[in-house]
Amino acid sequence: MASADMTGERAALARSLGASGALTPDWSSALLAVPRSGFLPDVFWAHDMDSGESTRVDRRTEPDVWEGYACADVPVVTQWDDGGGAGPGGVPTSSASMPSVVFRMLAALDVRPGDRVMEIGTGTGWNAGLLAARLGAPNVTSIEIDPQVADTARERLKAAGLLGTVLTRDGARGDPDGAPFHRVIATAGVRQLPPTWIEQTHEHGLIVAPWGTHYSNADAIVRLEVADGHACGRFVGPAEFMKLRAQRLPFAGHETYVPDGVTEAEHSTAEVTEADLLGADRFDPATFVLGLRVRDCHQSVAAKQDGSRPVWFYGLTDRSWACALLHDGRKADVWQAGPRRLWDEVSRELDWWRAAGRPGIDRFGLTVRADGRQLVWLDDPEDDWPV
Repeated sequence: MASADMTGERAALARSLGASGALTPDWSSALLAVPRSGFLPDVFWAHDMDSGESTRVDRRTEPDVWEGYACADVPVVTQWDDGGGAGPGGVPTSSASMPSVVFRMLAALDVRPGDRVMEIGTGTGWNAGLLAARLGAPNVTSIEIDPQVADTARERLKAAGLLGTVLTRDGARGDPDGAPFHRVIATAGVRQLPPTWIEQTHEHGLIVAPWGTHYSNADAIVRLEVADGHACGRFVGPAEFMKLRAQRLPFAGHETYVPDGVTEAEHSTAEVTEADLLGADRFDPATFVLGLRVRDCHQSVAAKQDGSRPVWFYGLTDRSWACALLHDGRKADVWQAGPRRLWDEVSRELDWWRAAGRPGIDRFGLTVRADGRQLVWLDDPEDDWPV
């Protein structure tokens, strides 16, 4: 049973999320009834979104700190390197998302009494527990690829009296035996929405998922309605999620592209600033939109030193590359090499975005055809382009 302090912390979180618009009234009782703390391990890493730093927290030695983070609107990492890592320095591969993101996605899912939901990415089990509290455990099927993570989530859901169906398999397969579902929600980022999810969703059912491109780690939550064998809908806000294992970035590494430095590459200068190219913060639409417009490209932003910041671009279908060295108060230096002129592409699409009035994420949308083709659009689904 939760302590009085924890109950108070959850109530404070509910008030904060409600004031921000993240928590809608229909989900308030689920938040209060299903504490995130009941689904977290003794040791986790609280992640600071601004600094990118992760802080190790152990309930056994710092119970008050642990409880504070468990009830705070921060993401916590629960696994590194697919279970083979001990902490920061590796790749985070399982987590409990920020409660504000969790409830914004649940609001977008728009569940109704009697709906059957398929969740991709069980993780800690908290999201499945919230759905079970709202819809009844028999109506919730959750899929997790990692056997240890799945087993732990089952135990926690069972202990909470919220255990529905938890399957251990690749989430891209979905659950054909349990289909069709009224709603599908993914808690892992996708670069290619699996057609199986569309096939396993009722006509006019909804799919809510973090979607993005390999250009960056930036995702946006997309809300798709299924009709006539395809899915179409708008992006509803920015996010950043760990990716489906099969859809992680296929990047060969910097040295593969630039083994001898930039000295032999084509050099020029450009009138572009850090604010132009990278935006004001990590969720500025500039980066996400460039990913929609510059296909098969990965951007990497290096640390700033002495007033200059290198931003690298790598082609994912060949070994083309570019580097824009951004300077405070003067033109950027640009180098590029390979069959593609990647900086020219980035610059052209940045101009396109400016000319369109710098539209935000919520003016863009995604269409996924039955054959898996993905098309994005600005304002009008009929005016689309492939990604």
